[in-house]
Amino acid sequence: MYLRIAESSLTPQTTRIGVLYVIDSHTGGMPTRVILSGGPDLGTGSLSERAEVLATRSADYCRRLLSPPFGQAAMVGALLVAPDDHSAETGVIFFDAGAVLGMCGHGLIGLGVTLSQRGQVTSERSFAIDTPAGVVACTLKDQNTLIFRNIESFRFKKGVVVDLPQCGQVRGDLAYGGNWFFITESAPVPLCMDNIPTLRACAMALRAELVARGVRGAGGAPIDHIIFQNKTDGGADGGGWRNFVLCPDNDFDRSPCGTGSSAWLACLAADGRVQVGETLVQESITGSSFTLSFQPGPQGGIYPLVTGQAIVTAQSRLFFS
Repeated sequence: MYLRIAESSLTPQTTRIGVLYVIDSHTGGMPTRVILSGGPDLGTGSLSERAEVLATRSADYCRRLLSPPFGQAAMVGALLVAPDDHSAETGVIFFDAGAVLGMCGHGLIGLGVTLSQRGQVTSERSFAIDTPAGVVACTLKDQNTLIFRNIESFRFKKGVVVDLPQCGQVRGDLAYGGNWFFITESAPVPLCMDNIPTLRACAMALRAELVARGVRGAGGAPIDHIIFQNKTDGGADGGGWRNFVLCPDNDFDRSPCGTGSSAWLACLAADGRVQVGETLVQESITGSSFTLSFQPGPQGGIYPLVTGQAIVTAQSRLFFS
């Protein structure tokens, strides 16, 4: 699922909300804002239908909430809503300043730690979170560490070749991990902080070329994230990777990206480069990390198991008018 925020909402008219109660957290350097109350009225449809309402009728709310003076660069919002699956602890709709997302891995870790801080979940207790992409099973290992079993993830197409004048030929895979990704090991420059401007420019050009060529995921889904992926020299648990992830709002992911890590793990599993029970360490461009493993999925994909840590940074009332 991917819903670009409607451009028509760039008019002076804005969504009137009033006071919002939010809790902010960081997952591997990536900010998440959980909206506890004060969100827009999204109606009573399914979770996917309510996510579409958020993208098409309340887009100004999404942009303003995540931009100064309320928010910050790269922030992801997590709007708590009633779940479709009533066994879930809560429903959530994730969004950034550019799109409403099907799922968000770092946001889910931040949400789980936020629920722990509020006393809604406790360590070693399993619980579920309902998202537009599906129900995600979670276990809180301690007050700052969450393991989640993502929705079934899979590689959709292998070996897609794109020629870019500024970056050269790029070969990569289309894969799904709750959001849609083009993933390539053909990074134009080494994956280090000094090269972020070049990586960002090439990733934006690559995504634009995919759009121009009509390259899409299953069901015509737009490819909204780009990942440059490289092997590292090792990892504490048997193997290591580093990535640069471009998000729909054209900012980069400071964390290793939970849905992107899931999609990449599905590609590795499809090629036999990782086995059931094997553990990998996925680093972000900033050096933060998630630990990954997987279980087989019923439809030929995998269930990624992602472990990461978050810290709560603020609890606030926002006066939003």
